[in-house]
Amino acid sequence: MFDILVAGEINPDLILTGDVIPAFNQVEKLIDSATLTIGSSSVIFACGAARLGLKVGFIGVCGDDVFGKFMLDEMSKRNVDVSNVVVRKNGQTGLSVIFNNQSDRAILTHSGLIAELQASDITDSLLKQSKHVHVASYFLQTKLQPDLPSLFQRAHSLGLTTSLDTNYDPSEKWIGFDELLSVTNVFLPNETEAKSLSGADNVDEAASRLGSKVEALVIKLGKDGALGICGSQRVQVKSIPVNVVDTVGAGDSFDAGFIYGYLNNWQLEKSLCLACVCGALSTQQAGGTNGQPTLDEALKYL
Repeated sequence: MFDILVAGEINPDLILTGDVIPAFNQVEKLIDSATLTIGSSSVIFACGAARLGLKVGFIGVCGDDVFGKFMLDEMSKRNVDVSNVVVRKNGQTGLSVIFNNQSDRAILTHSGLIAELQASDITDSLLKQSKHVHVASYFLQTKLQPDLPSLFQRAHSLGLTTSLDTNYDPSEKWIGFDELLSVTNVFLPNETEAKSLSGADNVDEAASRLGSKVEALVIKLGKDGALGICGSQRVQVKSIPVNVVDTVGAGDSFDAGFIYGYLNNWQLEKSLCLACVCGALSTQQAGGTNGQPTLDEALKYL
């Protein structure tokens, strides 16, 4: 029985560091480092939840190639069950190349099979093995989008709860969410996403507009902590001070912490505190998963 079934995208990140601005006309430059690491919002969330001790299953689509094998191996090492991942023999796994010059970063992404997961791939039999379904990177998973409301409805009918972290909408249209949020138990946007989706000018107004649409709304405020609304409860908590090395995946680690509390019936404030701790601690090491805490490590800060 999975505590969480994650339906998501699969892609590694290739992080290049140093003087990474390319010089064309066939000029070769040397850089400081190149690191292949776990990418994908969904996968980072899954690894964070497993690190906290939850039993996590993952379903997505990748290729039978070097990048796909790397991701499946790394997920398995972190106790994420990948037995339901769809591996396409002649497909190409997605890849993001991150150019990091210390002060800023640029990203080039080859989508590959990132968008190929469909709701029909997620059977009732698989849902019955799970307690909760989490979806992230909504705007990258274009084939999952149309049927995601019906997938969440199926999940509810089988007794599961649901959570959603959309991530940013590149088109900035932010449409089609009324039906989806109505079947979402936990919605986990950051401040920018919450304001964009609600059309509000500030986070408090965004929280008021979105809080009535879901069972629990959690708005990530970065170093300022988080704001949560659940029914008549409205709670804001602070984050913890840390030495930040890399913020990649911090929001996904935050999500893992909150869903841990949610699934264990914790009070809203305690779940928010755990989420903030998980997000903050994850930034102390490079990459999205290397700094993710165990439950015992996180509880020291609560």
